[in-house]
Amino acid sequence: MKAKIAELMSVLLLVLLVTAAVGCKTPDEHKSGPGSATAQAPDESADEAPEGAPSSQPESSPETSATTDGTKALPDNPPDGLKQATFAGGCFWCMESAFDHVPGVVQAISGYTGGDVAHPKYHQVGSGTTGHAESVRIYYDPKKTSYEKLLDVFWHQIDPTDSGGQFVDRGSQYRPAIFYHDEQQKKLAEKSKADLEKNGPFKKPIVVPIEPAKTFWKAEEYHQDFWKKNPGHYHRYRRGSGRDQFIEKTWGKTGH
Repeated sequence: MKAKIAELMSVLLLVLLVTAAVGCKTPDEHKSGPGSATAQAPDESADEAPEGAPSSQPESSPETSATTDGTKALPDNPPDGLKQATFAGGCFWCMESAFDHVPGVVQAISGYTGGDVAHPKYHQVGSGTTGHAESVRIYYDPKKTSYEKLLDVFWHQIDPTDSGGQFVDRGSQYRPAIFYHDEQQKKLAEKSKADLEKNGPFKKPIVVPIEPAKTFWKAEEYHQDFWKKNPGHYHRYRRGSGRDQFIEKTWGKTGH
């Protein structure tokens, strides 16, 4: 009897680990499944980073004042000396990590854009009813990197032939998109998309839209630098989502 109980517990533990590997959610949210309209955000206490965790904000933050629900509207202009870029590519934990590793990127911020609801919260965006997409706002030093480089990083992190979500995360809230901030960015994005369609490894059409930037709402604090604060859960999610396998198969390298 004890042996059967031990075996049952082992199977249960395996199921929990597999479940935790799927969905761009914190552990408490997985019970509702990836992209579920019933997914619930953690308690507000989860907004606080664990003791000793890296800060998600530089000493001079470009954000505006906080709202009572934890989301913040970022200003339309980047800090002095920097430029900005905005991309959506599915789970913002993964996109933030990818750009954090680019030399010249000063800050990558997880958030929501592309919708019309003010101060959206994570569970609202996750329901797919606000029009927003999980996105990243990037502040970069143009003397150390370029918008063309950021576009290249973006294309190498996503499946540009899938407009219905990214990997295991389905729904418009996980759609890929490029949000341009000026006409130069628009032209560069259109050129890079055309080059990828002509010379890239994809047989299907490139369906990523190129749209003017809208208000960007910084996501709740527990989402910022999630890959640093919760590396175990983050890497389980990446592998479970299929993102890393897609990147490896397509480009012959792993993600972050």
